[in-house]
Amino acid sequence: MNARGWDELDVLFVSGDAYIDHPAFGTALLARLMEDEGYRIGIIAQPDWKDPQSFKRMGRPRLFAAISAGAMDSMVNHYTAAKRLRSNDAYSPGGAAGRRPNRAVIAYTAAVKGAFKGLPTVIGGLEASLRRLAHYDYWDDRVRRSILIDSKADLLLYGMAEEALLDIARNLKAGRSIAEITSLRGTARLTKSAPDDARLLPDYDAVASDPEAYNTAFRLAAEEQNPFIGKPLSQKHGTRFVTVNPPPRPLKESQLDRIYGLPFSRQPHPAYNQEIPAWAQIRFSITSHRGCFGGCAFCAIAHHQGKTIQSRSPDSIAAELERMTHHPDFKGTVTDVGGPTANMYGLGCGDPAAEQRCRRSSCLYPRPCPSLRSDGHKASRLLRRLHKHRKVKHLFVASGIRYDLLKYQQDYFDQLLQHHVGGLLKVAPESTSDPVCQVMRKPAGTLFTEFLDQFRRRSQQLGLRQSVVPYFISSHPGCTLNDMIEVACYLKEHRLRVEQVQDFTPTPGSLATCIYHTGRDPFSGETVHVPRSTKERRLQKSLLLYHRPESKADILEALSLCDKEDLANQLLNGPYGKQSNRSPIHPRRRKQNRRTTKPN
Repeated sequence: MNARGWDELDVLFVSGDAYIDHPAFGTALLARLMEDEGYRIGIIAQPDWKDPQSFKRMGRPRLFAAISAGAMDSMVNHYTAAKRLRSNDAYSPGGAAGRRPNRAVIAYTAAVKGAFKGLPTVIGGLEASLRRLAHYDYWDDRVRRSILIDSKADLLLYGMAEEALLDIARNLKAGRSIAEITSLRGTARLTKSAPDDARLLPDYDAVASDPEAYNTAFRLAAEEQNPFIGKPLSQKHGTRFVTVNPPPRPLKESQLDRIYGLPFSRQPHPAYNQEIPAWAQIRFSITSHRGCFGGCAFCAIAHHQGKTIQSRSPDSIAAELERMTHHPDFKGTVTDVGGPTANMYGLGCGDPAAEQRCRRSSCLYPRPCPSLRSDGHKASRLLRRLHKHRKVKHLFVASGIRYDLLKYQQDYFDQLLQHHVGGLLKVAPESTSDPVCQVMRKPAGTLFTEFLDQFRRRSQQLGLRQSVVPYFISSHPGCTLNDMIEVACYLKEHRLRVEQVQDFTPTPGSLATCIYHTGRDPFSGETVHVPRSTKERRLQKSLLLYHRPESKADILEALSLCDKEDLANQLLNGPYGKQSNRSPIHPRRRKQNRRTTKPN
């Protein structure tokens, strides 16, 4: 601050992550944008929330404090699905755990209010965004109030928040109080009554005590997620109402280009003397787009980034690559070009009028929308252009691929297999049991089989030794032991060894969490089986890891409980199916293709 001639800040950012000046990290991206608008910005990363002086190191900011738990919900960051304390944190130097508090947004906001009496506080990021209304909390095993109530913040921003954050700064700079900022999209505030145009949700007391009221609130809120026609939502908490304004409009290509063209150093703060694991993974990666129209039940991306795909221009992405190649540590490998789903770049609705009135949560489930533009031509052209750069030796796509789109994207698929798979292609079927896939809002298992066959056949034709890295979820709502036995047999038949199993964790904001809490689908009203017991969750996970010797006892127990002991030999001792997860490699190409990338 002294070097810049600043005697005070305009805005103070507080984050639960270590500071990395990279566009993949929200705090850095927002801070760079506000700096570009002329505001004086300071960032305090991972402060000691028990020490008020930790928040005062740059003085009192003139306008407000912007507070975030970081890139992850702090409870997910701290605890496994079994509620065991994690021993590492990928967003901290050296991967050290314990650098942020539980429920970080609440703790940081209290600390800022204690340090700076009367300073306006604005909360945002994933933790605040997905907890904006009354929500089921897995770690407390109860419905908690809106985080706006519990944190006592003045305003909550949900979503990516660039435009809302700038509007708040402009309003406060012009002399308005934060209480007067009432109509910004993507914000939530406390009001004495529900606005006349708001959709009234069942109140907190009702949703906390009645699962049916919780389902009703979830369903009504989901119906207002279209940023073009969505109404405000209002939910009573005691004597006040949490009022949530409609979602922000999708950013235009030119807006995204401007943001990602800001002068990021792509480096952690120089004060750190240990490597930050998350930075090591994304250091030389490029974000090409935002949003996801997949609508998976367990995922909250659309609740945060939106369903609309917001893509950068090829020129903007190429310019970022050019800047990256001049980085002194760049050795010619781009680790990823993608977004939430890599092959959604450039896609969207082909009928603007229909898009503005659409209330579907997914453009793909239960069947692809006829208005969806699903070809991969823009993505193919982008990868070809980047791959031709003289300083690029390898350019990988490490973001997840939506395999049910690939049948409409043959050119992209071929190019992906030939040039952009570092030995391993990540896909996420999550399950192959059709009843479970229906609850997950995922494609049927037959589509994954078709994809596997095509992947192996085409890789063999190209002489490439490549593997699929499939991600599966155990103990998801709707999944019984019988379903998981079916999945395990499928994996054995198709010679797939799953090493990374996600044991379902109910996280705020998702449809699957709503079903986990209430036991019913909020849209159909159907009762759904929910694996809750420690024993059932353990058996389901062991079935996915059928190839590990330590899983044998659990597998035998699961088979016995389901009267399917006859499958024991098939799962534990029988030969693999005819297909192989790893495609044969042509002898002449063995050396040049013996490369792998470590999955995220």
